[in-house]
Amino acid sequence: MGLQTADVPVALLAGGLATRLGSVAGDVPKALVEVAGRPFIDHQLSLLHRNGMRRVVICVGHLGKLIEAYLGDGADRGFEISYAYDGDRLLGTAGALRRALALLGDTFWVLYGDSYMDVDYRAILAEFDRRGARALMTVIHNNDQWDRSNAVFRDGRLLAYDKRQQTPEMHHIDYGIAVLTRGVVERVPEDVPFDLADLYRDLVSDGSMIGFEVHERFYEIGSAAGLEETRRRLTAGTGARP
Repeated sequence: MGLQTADVPVALLAGGLATRLGSVAGDVPKALVEVAGRPFIDHQLSLLHRNGMRRVVICVGHLGKLIEAYLGDGADRGFEISYAYDGDRLLGTAGALRRALALLGDTFWVLYGDSYMDVDYRAILAEFDRRGARALMTVIHNNDQWDRSNAVFRDGRLLAYDKRQQTPEMHHIDYGIAVLTRGVVERVPEDVPFDLADLYRDLVSDGSMIGFEVHERFYEIGSAAGLEETRRRLTAGTGARP
């Protein structure tokens, strides 16, 4: 029996500044912004729990102590939750992940703390395991619908990824769920600001990262428009349930 979702911890990247939300976020981090009657992170954790995840490492920076005060060790939600803090300066998504490695083990999920992604996590993990991958990126056919497309995924293969320099043949976009192994994150220098987009670009370029296509759109609360869409989704859908 291969990897099971309960065996693989989740790195939840929740350290960014809610700059695009402005006064909507106020003095709370995005993770605690109320969506459909609950802090957004409650919806995320409910989704992860339904998919069998039980261990979460939250990478926090801006106002991270408020998240820790709210969730604690996660026992009352059926989780084991721990926290990795950026420290004196924000380290970016890959830098924060590098700092959290000691808490994550050899294989782990990477998810963004402002996104709701209701897909089949077990199928993603099974593909990662079956192919003996070192890194996996989920992608969705996008055609610039939700954001600028940034990936070439063709015939089941992830051929290119670049968030900074898009090309006409890019019709997919990084969905926001990855499975990584320790070794690929150890490429990131310690305690230096570093972006996951740059790490992923290099991993795809040298053939270290495979792709997995999903078909359910993602929802995000990083912007006011995205927040409103997410509120409608979670009010109407299963995400609103405990």
